[in-house]
Amino acid sequence: MNIRANARQAAALTASAILAIGITGCAKEDTGGTTETGVALVKSGVLTTCTHLPYAPFQAKDASGKVVGFDVALIDLVAAKLNVKQEIVDTPFEGIKSGADLNSGKCDVAAAGMTITDERKQVLDFSEPYFDATQALAVVTGKKVATLEELAGKRLGVQGGTTGEEYINATVKEKGLKIEVVSYRDLAALQQALATNQVEAAVNDLPVWNEYIKANPGKVEVAAGFDTGEQYGFAVKKGNAKLLEAVNQAITAARGDGTYDKIYAEWIGEKPAS
Repeated sequence: MNIRANARQAAALTASAILAIGITGCAKEDTGGTTETGVALVKSGVLTTCTHLPYAPFQAKDASGKVVGFDVALIDLVAAKLNVKQEIVDTPFEGIKSGADLNSGKCDVAAAGMTITDERKQVLDFSEPYFDATQALAVVTGKKVATLEELAGKRLGVQGGTTGEEYINATVKEKGLKIEVVSYRDLAALQQALATNQVEAAVNDLPVWNEYIKANPGKVEVAAGFDTGEQYGFAVKKGNAKLLEAVNQAITAARGDGTYDKIYAEWIGEKPAS
C-alpha cells in the first residue's frame, strides 16, 4: 500500500514538474511589437529612448529620480502620437552616436542632445533639426578669460565624444595653441572638474552651462560663445523610415500648434527670434 502511494505521489510530482517547465517555456521575452500605424518597436507598447545622463536641461533626473528635460518632453510627443509610453535607457554616449545601441535593439530612438554631423549620418538616420546649438566657454566666477588664446599653458576641459571636443581639438591644432585639452567621460565630471579648479575653463553647449549656472548661482559664468552652426537631431536606426516619419511629424506638429515654444520656454528659456 505504501509503495503504491509513493508511486502515485512520484507520478504527481513528475507531472507537476513537467507542467511547470511547460509554463516556464511559454513565458517568452518581449520581442517587440508594431503600432497601429505600422511602426515597429523593440518593446511592445513602449517607445524606448536611449540617452546619456546627465545633460540638463535636455535630460536629467529630477528630485524624485524621474528623467525629465527638453528632449524627454519632445519624445513624449512622439510616444503620444504612436499611442504608447516612453521609457528611457541611460547608456554611454559612444554607443548612441555610433549607432550600436539602435542596431542592437537596445532602443528605438536616440535623444541625447546630439548634434547632426555628416559622420554620424553614416550610421544614424536623423530627424529634422529640433534645436540650434552654440558652444560656450565657462570659467569659475571672477576669472578673466574671454578667448581660447588666453588659456595658453592652461588646462581646458571638454566632454569626450562630443562636437564640443571636436571643435576645441580642431581649433587648438589649427591655431597652434599651447593648451592642454582634458576630456571627461560625462557632463557631470566636466562640471565638477571646472568647479574644483582641475581645469582653467571648460567648453560645452550654452544651454547646458546656463542650466548649471541656474542651479549653482555665483559659482560659474559663461566667458565666451562659439557659434559653430550646430543643430540637434533625434536619431533612429538606419532605414527605420516609419519611426523617423513619426518623429518628424510630431516635431512639425509641435512647432505649428505652439507646443514646441511652450516646451522650449519651460526647459531652455526665452526662444530666440527667428
